[in-house]
Amino acid sequence: MLVDVKLGDITKLAVDAIVNAANERLLGGGGVDGAIHRAAGPRLLAACREIPEVRPHVRCPTGEVRITPGFLLPAQFVIHTVGPIWRGGHEHERELLTNCYRNVLELCSERGIRTLAIPAISCGVYAFPLQDAASIAVGEIARARDAGSQIEAITLVAFEEELLAVLEEAVGTLAP
Repeated sequence: MLVDVKLGDITKLAVDAIVNAANERLLGGGGVDGAIHRAAGPRLLAACREIPEVRPHVRCPTGEVRITPGFLLPAQFVIHTVGPIWRGGHEHERELLTNCYRNVLELCSERGIRTLAIPAISCGVYAFPLQDAASIAVGEIARARDAGSQIEAITLVAFEEELLAVLEEAVGTLAP
């Protein structure tokens, strides 16, 4: 499995699937979520509205995943996951973020998705500490690889230089 890191716009990547760092409503928002909705076009919002709520105003609970077509994106699919808001680490934030990555990677295996781009889930307005988040992401990628995942390539996408450096350092710890 090839794992690389890029600085840039996840909506421009021609991969099988991109991951959306969404909110529980799945109706768009700011940051990566808003960018993906704008680039995919209005059919993405319509597809998200069709996902049933599991409780009022929640289509995708924190740590879980949902999948939609990519519509106008170069990616065939968008995998939506909801990362935790950082609250000091005392409300299971690390476990919830681990679940995000684990569930994304398991869904890819189930669906035969071979190439994937993932943003730094929870590292924007949700304020998850960058190094902890990068360590969790790389740990789950290593776990999937060691379990025989058929994913061929994963690109971790950074939205700014500091995050790029943290992700590059974490990816550098992956044993071949």
